[in-house]
Amino acid sequence: MITETGTDFRKAAALLEAGKVVAVPTETVYGLAANATDADAVLKIFEAKQRPQFNPLIVHVPETAQAFDYALAVPDAAHRLAAAFWPGPLTLLLPKKNVISDLVTAGSDRVALRVPAHPLFRTLLKQLSFPLAAPSANRSGSISPTRASHVQQSLDGRIPYILDGGESAVGLESTIVGFDAADQPVLYRVGGLSPEAIEAVLGHSISLQHQPAEHPVAPGQLRVHYAPDVPLYLGDLNFLSQQHPSGKTVIICFRNPPVDPIIPHFMLAPEGDLETAAKNLFTALHWANSQAADQILAEPVPETGLGLAINDRLRRASVNYEF
Repeated sequence: MITETGTDFRKAAALLEAGKVVAVPTETVYGLAANATDADAVLKIFEAKQRPQFNPLIVHVPETAQAFDYALAVPDAAHRLAAAFWPGPLTLLLPKKNVISDLVTAGSDRVALRVPAHPLFRTLLKQLSFPLAAPSANRSGSISPTRASHVQQSLDGRIPYILDGGESAVGLESTIVGFDAADQPVLYRVGGLSPEAIEAVLGHSISLQHQPAEHPVAPGQLRVHYAPDVPLYLGDLNFLSQQHPSGKTVIICFRNPPVDPIIPHFMLAPEGDLETAAKNLFTALHWANSQAADQILAEPVPETGLGLAINDRLRRASVNYEF
């Protein structure tokens, strides 16, 4: 199969209507999309990504009303969060209607729903009569793509088309919020929308739900995820340099260069803002992965706001962190 890259959303729509998979741009990361109501089409996502079928997918639609059409019940808090953050990097986990393929939800009775903000993706969604299931457009467990070229590197020859919408503006996957038996919001995945922003709308704190990695109920909960091809060690850079002194090393740092500036390094945010660090995270991981290094040393960012999501991705990419 030849994988083409272009900006023709009508071509992408025609492929999706024919039951094919297409890589699509979103403001979070690039997704690998298929008709969420067609089990055969959804299966092609898992095949192309080599993704385990117990790992659920997110369903994307162009408008809030359409998203809630696929849910059996919508708590008041879900309406408030949707009004505040859709279109945007928020996913809501809600009881699903049967029109959504069980493959999408990995057999769960809840579906992850999102209204994305990327203009080209929204144009594509409005051309279609069905919602799109779309995890990140990369081989399962590897680094998420924030550019069309990242998708090409990972899935070349496995999918027919990449819709190129430029670099992802947010650079982290969406934040996922579900609801407990009393309809109280629960944070299932930290992402491109900070917990503080969610709590400001709710008027109270939100708890983080830790799920067993072997049976995820929402996307992005596998322990090993976002991993480069060589070992990544996370922690204090000076300590890690002493622990792993041999071999070619590259460094991912937050805002300050390493003690030895000769070592190849990528600064996530020289000015120290977490929004820039979030946007640059997967670009930094792709850069480090391309350096033919023996190891990658990375330091955590401040554990606040988007820093929670950045550190979560770094921990899942590392070989020295146990959940």
